[in-house]
Amino acid sequence: QVQLAESGGGLVQAGGSLRLSCRASGSIFSINAAGWYRQAPGKQRELVADIISGGSTNYADSVKGRFTIARDNAKNTVYLQMNSLKPEDTAVYYCNVELVTYAYTREQYWGQGTQVTVSS
Repeated sequence: QVQLAESGGGLVQAGGSLRLSCRASGSIFSINAAGWYRQAPGKQRELVADIISGGSTNYADSVKGRFTIARDNAKNTVYLQMNSLKPEDTAVYYCNVELVTYAYTREQYWGQGTQVTVSS
């Protein structure tokens, strides 16, 4: 069994910064890929950024140059550093992790979501 614990959301003024964390715990052999998604009210969930096992990253155009995704393999933790936040970044942010368990099964998990609110 694997659990994801997200933290770091909150209320910040436009131009401010936040860092989200997503820690995976349980029967984890390796994390293949991880990503951050967000869902604003009335909108579909969208990919914000992802990172694969080799370290390659991918960002939505709307966050390029402002957000940075990173991972700490030793801690099974993925981070999203968000700088120069804008009101349109307001959403619930979810982490998603694709991993291999010690039973050598490939599984995917979602975090519980953390609210990010950017005031103008």
